[in-house]
Amino acid sequence: MKTLLFVLKGFETLEFGAFVDVMGWARNDYGYDVPVVTCGFQKEVTSTFNIPVLVDKIIDEINVDDYDALAIPGGFEEFGFYEEAYDERFLNLIREFDKQGKIIATICVAALAVGKSGVLTGRKATTYHLREAYRQKQLKEFDVEVINEPIVVDKNIITSYCPETAAGVAFRLLEKLTSTEKMIIVKHAMGF
Repeated sequence: MKTLLFVLKGFETLEFGAFVDVMGWARNDYGYDVPVVTCGFQKEVTSTFNIPVLVDKIIDEINVDDYDALAIPGGFEEFGFYEEAYDERFLNLIREFDKQGKIIATICVAALAVGKSGVLTGRKATTYHLREAYRQKQLKEFDVEVINEPIVVDKNIITSYCPETAAGVAFRLLEKLTSTEKMIIVKHAMGF
């Protein structure tokens, strides 16, 4: 059950790290088959707070058929997040994952890319809720039914409303990839 972890310019390291660690604990400590492949528009992607990450693949190398899920950490506009999040190649990747009914897990403002892709039209989702919910208002402009809750799941799509939810989203993804029982084992082992 392979996850494509897509890292966009200006991503948040906390949100990236949640996916890496939860799936890492599941693989390393329990032998669960949940590999993570990192991806970006280029081989080195710089985070919001200037931490560079070398990814396994670039977007042009991706075949959606090779993956069971797409995980997307959010990021900061000031660090160029939306330049890549709204790139048509990335939006097409999201559309293809959804078309095949594959899991799409986002944290915080990463939901805006999913909304812009059109796959959330008429569906429930959430995104960053603070500062007068300005990001939730943007998500609503994509004809999304915005729910002001920490984590919202609508069929194959998981969205959340701030960095605090990062581990929760990663555990929901693990649950969808494996089982509730396996997710609880890893969650407990990690002290959650």
